[in-house]
Amino acid sequence: MTAARPTSRELIEEGQALVHSLATRIFRNIPFRADLDDLIAYGEVGLAEAANKFDPEQGTQFTSFAYYRIQGAIYDGLSKMSWTNRAAYRRARFHQMAGEVLEQDAGSKESFKDESLESGAQWFRNISEKLAVVYFASQVENVDEVFEDPAESAPSRIARNEVNDRLVKLVDELPNQARILIRTIYFDGHTLNEAALRMGISKSWASRIHAKILEQLARSLRKMGASD
Repeated sequence: MTAARPTSRELIEEGQALVHSLATRIFRNIPFRADLDDLIAYGEVGLAEAANKFDPEQGTQFTSFAYYRIQGAIYDGLSKMSWTNRAAYRRARFHQMAGEVLEQDAGSKESFKDESLESGAQWFRNISEKLAVVYFASQVENVDEVFEDPAESAPSRIARNEVNDRLVKLVDELPNQARILIRTIYFDGHTLNEAALRMGISKSWASRIHAKILEQLARSLRKMGASD
């Protein structure tokens, strides 16, 4: 006898613990003030959407199916907050990923093979270009929205938007695995570790791909004149 298909209400009840868990984790890590109840409410929207779209015949557990929809709904809610809060959130994500890049570079023996002045200058240029890519990618939190700093001059905003547009196009042209990794980290707002788990690869492998792609994107932007 085939088991009865769970109702949307039953699925929503099943997902309550997941909503509270994800909302609490995100609440503890966002770099600005927010109300936990608001995050839970955003998560409930994602949970309801997941419950309506879930098909048990696909062989996937509901909590696995709902996880990223709930998380995405919470981040979508955060993105609709005031510009000041969104800007703080993007700055925090930049610092987080910049720290990953610097940590990886410090652990690379290649960085210390040659201590000549010329080698040092080349290293400085390379790391600066990679951090520039991280900065601009961190600004494109949601490629469907335009974030405007009221204190930013029009020429500066135009130049930044041009670089962001170029970067998005370059990311879209990457090989599938690299494109998914970069978009998951920078455009979807996940950490490197979360992106690796989502893709089913190790964090060390994701870190190597990330470093390689940053160098590639930096070279591409340089050729296009965006890093001058």
